[in-house]
Amino acid sequence: MEKETIYGQVVGKSNNYMIGNSGDSRHIIKNPQIREYESIFARQCKLYRDKRISGRFTLFVAVYQSSIRYDLDNSLKTVLDCLQMVNAITNDSQCFKIVAEKRLDKVNPRVVFSIEETEPRQTELFR
Repeated sequence: MEKETIYGQVVGKSNNYMIGNSGDSRHIIKNPQIREYESIFARQCKLYRDKRISGRFTLFVAVYQSSIRYDLDNSLKTVLDCLQMVNAITNDSQCFKIVAEKRLDKVNPRVVFSIEETEPRQTELFR
């Protein structure tokens, strides 16, 4: 299983959308911080870019945050969306398991991840 590292502070998506107006309609748009992180992710992602994993998969991820105030769960959605954006995965709905850790690194925030295609099976814990 190949590990990939993306450097930079992950921006959680839950609180980082804005409402935009276009004529008579309103729509939700990403704020500049999310767009910047997506750009950073896209430039750095090499190992998994264009793998187009289309079956069920497990995401193994360690999120090194610059501060304890950042939520792990918000980071996971951003990472999954970025993986879909770079065609590492075809659809984040195929993520059936996430093994995640939040770690602190004030100087060098980053995400270290790997993706493993998996067969559908139940975990003993949930049978």
